[in-house]
Amino acid sequence: MKWKLNRDSHLTLQDQIVDWIKSRIERGDWSVGTKIPSQRHLASQFDVNRSTVQLALDELRADGLIESKMGSGVFVANNSWNVLLKKYQPNWHRHIESSIHKPNFHTIQLINEYEQMDHIIRLGTGELSPDLLPTKQIEDSLRKISLDSKAIGYSSPQGSEKLRKILCNYLKKRGIESTPENILIVSGALQALQLIAVGLLEEGSILFHEPFSYLNSVHPFQSNGMQMISISRECQLKDNLRAHKGRRQSLFYCVPTLNNPTGYNWSLEEKQYLFNTCKELQIPIIEDDVYHELLFESTLPAIKSFDKSGQVLYIGSVSKTLSPGLRIGWVVAPSPVIERLADIKMQTDYGSSAFSQEIVSHWISSGLYEKHLINLREQLQRRALFVEEILEKKYTKIASWKKSEGGFYIWLKFHKPIVNKSFFLKLLKENILINPGYIYEPRDLYHIRLSYAYASLEELKKGLTILLQISQL
Repeated sequence: MKWKLNRDSHLTLQDQIVDWIKSRIERGDWSVGTKIPSQRHLASQFDVNRSTVQLALDELRADGLIESKMGSGVFVANNSWNVLLKKYQPNWHRHIESSIHKPNFHTIQLINEYEQMDHIIRLGTGELSPDLLPTKQIEDSLRKISLDSKAIGYSSPQGSEKLRKILCNYLKKRGIESTPENILIVSGALQALQLIAVGLLEEGSILFHEPFSYLNSVHPFQSNGMQMISISRECQLKDNLRAHKGRRQSLFYCVPTLNNPTGYNWSLEEKQYLFNTCKELQIPIIEDDVYHELLFESTLPAIKSFDKSGQVLYIGSVSKTLSPGLRIGWVVAPSPVIERLADIKMQTDYGSSAFSQEIVSHWISSGLYEKHLINLREQLQRRALFVEEILEKKYTKIASWKKSEGGFYIWLKFHKPIVNKSFFLKLLKENILINPGYIYEPRDLYHIRLSYAYASLEELKKGLTILLQISQL
């Protein structure tokens, strides 16, 4: 049965002819290169004037679906399928490009991609080796954890009350006095930063940070319209903060214990000075303290321990110590801040994993966590010494570094500015993945965040040998 025009349709006769020809192409009835019936034939078939058919064909030709060949007629164009796909599919590129979240640097996208490949030697990864994770002990502890139906349902907006009470006691070792009402359980420290960016700052606010900063490798604040300003603590800190702040909202982000990426540790005087300065200027502080349990020697009190007026937002986590897969961290802050962040978190994910919270509660309260940390620090220190011995033997003529005081990293500085994108790609071609300094400070061409926490000793030795070779080309 031949298709007929519907003269009672809301569509014009021309539009109906256009749609009919498009449908023939879409179904494959008329493939690329098929000759279209002549205007006279189509006009007769549809019982319309040739001018109506001509207008329909002109529209299809303008859209790139058909093309005329001199002396031969009209044919389905080579790009007809692409034209149809673009017309009927959402323009996702436009959606992506206009979204508020900033794309990551291409180097970081490559790092995230290649970290999943088993043949890659990961010299920069900020993650524990699977060999250092207490997998068997966690598996054993699951048999000892008793669960009730309420515990594994949705937790309260602030997270498991049991875990928050346990953390109140645990945080006393950092000199922090808190109550369960002042703690929010989050899905890792990065979520804490995202919640702070969304919930506490207006667009155009300022986020102060140190010159080499983890925040340059992620974009929770930039994507929400905040201005990132690098501030050195060694040069007129108070005057610089006051000059840049003006009347705008602002926060100061810092990692004072085992800084990421430099591994630097602030002295007690440095912590006190920053706290007093920011308090005077009414600039709240975000203290990211996720590495402090990995110090090889005893740790100093947290900046939060000085805080009696809610000046400091304190972030902790087990991702760097127990398991990144548990996705459990916490924020300690004044009650209004915690309530605000908890409300946003509930809108985001309706609470962190109840099972993960039970595991962390058990590990901290039972003492398993402390025992694990003692062993983990010993293992990390052995790895650090292994890498430092290689550096002493082979790298003294081309680079410098500071002996690791704990954590995962050695901040390796080359004497010449060689750590650029080309250098990164040359190493990647040799299956060596590094974290170059320019992802933490865009202008830096000297540093590598060298991690001894993930790769095996054999891989570290091989990777450092290849790194040396490439750096001398």
